[in-house]
Amino acid sequence: MTAHVVRSTRSSRVALALSLAWLVMAASLPFWGEASWMREFTEMSAYFIFAMMWNLLAGYGGMVSIGQQAFFGLGGYTMVALANLAGIDPFVSIALAALLAGLIAVPVSWVAFRLQGGYFAIGTWVIAEVMRLTVANIDAVGGGSGTSLTAFRGMDRTLREHTTYWVALAAVVATLAGVYLFLRSKQGLALQAIRDSEVAAESQGVAVQRTKLAVYVVAAFGGGLAGALYFVSTLRISPDAAFGINWTAFAIFIVVVGGIGRIEGPIIGATLFWLLNKFFADYGTWYQIGLGLLAIVVAVAFRQGLWGWLQQRTGLTLFPTTRWLQPPAQAASDAAPGQP
Repeated sequence: MTAHVVRSTRSSRVALALSLAWLVMAASLPFWGEASWMREFTEMSAYFIFAMMWNLLAGYGGMVSIGQQAFFGLGGYTMVALANLAGIDPFVSIALAALLAGLIAVPVSWVAFRLQGGYFAIGTWVIAEVMRLTVANIDAVGGGSGTSLTAFRGMDRTLREHTTYWVALAAVVATLAGVYLFLRSKQGLALQAIRDSEVAAESQGVAVQRTKLAVYVVAAFGGGLAGALYFVSTLRISPDAAFGINWTAFAIFIVVVGGIGRIEGPIIGATLFWLLNKFFADYGTWYQIGLGLLAIVVAVAFRQGLWGWLQQRTGLTLFPTTRWLQPPAQAASDAAPGQP
């Protein structure tokens, strides 16, 4: 009996239907929701996009970076500079800032890829600090004290908030769809092969360096997009806020708690992070300590993250990136939940 390839599950098809329904509801939020809801969504969109990029880089590519805030800050500052100094529409500047972050990642990779393992992680942090110190000495963007986004002067506040929200929603959907389609492609399989063993992947004909560079550039593009989106919402930027290591720390928390190396991981992690941030952020230092302790507990008790733990026990796969062989006589309706 000839088998055929199955690339979706019952749970993934249900997830797709629910996602479309959520998208329709989310797109209509400005017509019935409160302004504070849109601001919170925009802020968490930046965290989610940044975490998705870190997951792609480290969880799927095996390149553990603690300096991705370099591209987050670069995206934010580029957006502000283009809007304030060049007179470009801030929403157009978001896309241009993301593109510039991706371009800057090419020469940066020449330095970063000379390092391996822990040296790579530390090296990326050093690169981020160099960028922070450089920007802090540029008077045109406020120097060390930062500057405000003044390009929105004269624009109706409601129009600005609604447009910012819709741009954030579009960025989230594009990020999720882009990462999912990439991981289902041959290039996605090649990336995961590199993560498991660069030598074995290269022996099978995988262009290791080219694939790593492509993923590094994509992660930088996404980081720049997240940074530009965040600061177009807050309307103010400073070197410490833009290039702070907290951005990567929060991304690692989101991915590790949710489930590293899984698309569902950042979704679960970002949702949990939003809840914790909403109800406990006022506790200051104790809130930071609590996040750290929670990350340690999850890392010890649930080594594959909360979604990984749930997936092991239920078989649920909302975003399948693997392939299964199934006899043609076996109807998809007979499959168990989460299985092809």
